[in-house]
Amino acid sequence: MPADAQSQVRIARPSRDLAAAERFWAGGLGLDVLYRHEGTGATGDHSLLMVGWPAAAWHLELVGDSGIAAASPPGPEDLFVVYLDEPVPAELVERLERHGGTRVPAHNPYWDEWGVTVQDPDGYLLVLSSRGWSKS
Repeated sequence: MPADAQSQVRIARPSRDLAAAERFWAGGLGLDVLYRHEGTGATGDHSLLMVGWPAAAWHLELVGDSGIAAASPPGPEDLFVVYLDEPVPAELVERLERHGGTRVPAHNPYWDEWGVTVQDPDGYLLVLSSRGWSKS
């Protein structure tokens, strides 16, 4: 079966601290923990955490590997954008900050005009966009 609009998507990133990442993505943004694996520390057996919304066609996989996370720091365009199609609720930004996020200016001023950028505990950027996204 070819890749199409029904295909599931996984976005994977290294994390220095899975507990901090879980606080941010689950406690802060409100994603559900879909799967968790506690690694043994043996070569290739890393801990991981998958978060997302159960009905979504995507999920975020966070791989517990401080070495990889330190060796490949996120850049200014490593964005995870959520289109809210409404003003960004101040309560949501405050909750993200209470759960380990830091509000930062966007590298691209477009995102400051149309949303709020919050850095997660691993340095990746979450953009909450007030715009909607149309498939057409």
